Amino acid sequence: MQIVYHIGANCTDGDRLIKSLLKNADAFAAQGIKVPGPGKYRRLLRETIQNLDGRPPAPDTRDILLDAILDDESAERLVMSHADFICVTNRIFQSGAFYELAEFKLGSLARLFPEDEIELHLGLRNPATFVPTTFANSEMPSFDAFLRGADPLAIRWSDLVSRIRAAVPRAAITVWCNEDTPLIWAQLIRELSGVDPMTRISGGFDLLNAIMSPDGMKRFLSYLKSHPPQTEVQKRRIIAAFLDKYAIEDEIEEEVDVPGWTDEIIAALTQTYEEDVYRIERMPGVNFIAP
Repeated sequence: MQIVYHIGANCTDGDRLIKSLLKNADAFAAQGIKVPGPGKYRRLLRETIQNLDGRPPAPDTRDILLDAILDDESAERLVMSHADFICVTNRIFQSGAFYELAEFKLGSLARLFPEDEIELHLGLRNPATFVPTTFANSEMPSFDAFLRGADPLAIRWSDLVSRIRAAVPRAAITVWCNEDTPLIWAQLIRELSGVDPMTRISGGFDLLNAIMSPDGMKRFLSYLKSHPPQTEVQKRRIIAAFLDKYAIEDEIEEEVDVPGWTDEIIAALTQTYEEDVYRIERMPGVNFIAP
């Protein structure tokens, strides 16, 4: 079986991706692809890993988990999503390290299904907005307490991806930038589900619908109907053009308000992120989804 984990990162798509996938659950099930509701596996997997505490699972653990998650039904591909699969926001900088728990948590998730094909899907985010947003969504008393001595300028998603590859070498890894999701949303649904490229899907414009004005969305859909794009590249250019004109500013513009963070620091974080993404795009064994 193919076991697919969408592992976040924290504060990226806000569970919108799993909601879009669930819109297709019945159609995907007909192809042997199961997308269960989060209530079927999030707590179950978390408690199983906590109880094992690093010990190897019993031989029957896999079958017990699958019976519970799939309600005794069969599947060829199982898709699960949780931004907290690695850790909750409070622990992103545990011990002052960036996602220190990644190796333990993802290794544990993979060991639950030792004979299956494992896929890990990860959305990245510019540290200039990632750090303030995750802090705001944490329960930490102060920004310094949240960082635990970590330097945001030292964040490298490429290091995390390398560590994940080393911790779970048999896993296929797919990566994208959260900032690009309006352009690649439909492809993300296809990548996670593993459906044939020609399969019709629902929810391909869910994110656009949330960040574009109602009038703009209406015009966009009308334009697609009268001018059907011939390629994915054409479709993304159309999306970009309509977003440029009709995007809801409050939905796409993120104000960074961190004491002591100057425009120069934000610019440095962004430039470092762009260079880091360039590095990830060229990492062997990583499927990077670009717009």
